[in-house]
Amino acid sequence: MEYLTLFINALFDLSNAMAPYILFGLIFAGILHELVPESLVTKHLGKENISSVIKATIFGIPLPVCSCGVIPLATSIKKSGASKGATLSFLISTPITGADSILATYGMFGWAFTLYRVFTSMLIAMVAGVLTNFFDQVPAVKSPSYVSFSTQPAANESCCSTASCCERSPSEKFSITKAFRYAFVTLLGDIAKPLFWGLVIGALITVAIPKDLSDILVEYAWLSYVIVILIAVPMYVCATASLPIAAALMLSGVSAGAAFVFLSAGPATNTVTIGVVKKMLGTRSLYIYLGSIVVGSMLFGFGLDYLFSVSQIDPRSLVSMDEEPGVVAVVSSVVLWSFVLFFLFRPYFKK
Repeated sequence: MEYLTLFINALFDLSNAMAPYILFGLIFAGILHELVPESLVTKHLGKENISSVIKATIFGIPLPVCSCGVIPLATSIKKSGASKGATLSFLISTPITGADSILATYGMFGWAFTLYRVFTSMLIAMVAGVLTNFFDQVPAVKSPSYVSFSTQPAANESCCSTASCCERSPSEKFSITKAFRYAFVTLLGDIAKPLFWGLVIGALITVAIPKDLSDILVEYAWLSYVIVILIAVPMYVCATASLPIAAALMLSGVSAGAAFVFLSAGPATNTVTIGVVKKMLGTRSLYIYLGSIVVGSMLFGFGLDYLFSVSQIDPRSLVSMDEEPGVVAVVSSVVLWSFVLFFLFRPYFKK
């Protein structure tokens, strides 16, 4: 009974932490879908080449979107014709950094650590994108079902026979109704199931993590990288929220490299994103996604430890950023779960 209570509390906390960002990402994705023509996405991100990967990475770096808020955005650009590599690069680069996280990293760790974090996240994202385009080449084909909710022609228009026949014309006015319908019907309907299981599994993992994590990492320093990876990959944590955790680990004696691994792998992955990547891009892309993040984070973590060992730079200045979930977080969680449960049980309503 005690573990059940802990699980429910963990699920409640996890939902409160993620829901506002997921809803923000959905709304942002819906607005982008209305404002940005699909032909523009296809032109710049649709080709399976390095250029599309670089563009997707650079586009994702400054966006203040977390690892769950990026899911609807990535799903949207994929539906609009982006290649698998560009989509994966966007999925990785966006949650690791962001305008807010970059500033917070600078305030907490200094400019050297901040530049290192941004630069390495770009490299990891671009490598993953290039590998995906090379080893998982599948032509980006837009499914007609994606168009049915948000890009239907007006009554006085006729749909042509081409793939882009129902794309919004340049003269058509922005519609907030279509934006929200695309966000909360098309996109959320696609990710509802992996989102549900991701939240449940994430809560289970949170309960299973030992309280004395820092003590374990200090005692087994040579295993600290592996231990941090095993925790960071399935765990949900935003880029900004991961900063005080990393700082606390470093102040407890954990190496800066191991803390950096948490800063890199933690925001880039979680159980929710893993499930969505598998559904949206396939198993092979999922392996590239996880492999690039794990290997890249550990290599750059070792590199950071080496730099600190030969220099006098000390980024370990702690800034407290703890926040209790507020009304917005709780309301967002209720809204999100209402939609998720609706889409999960909708097939049974139709019977």
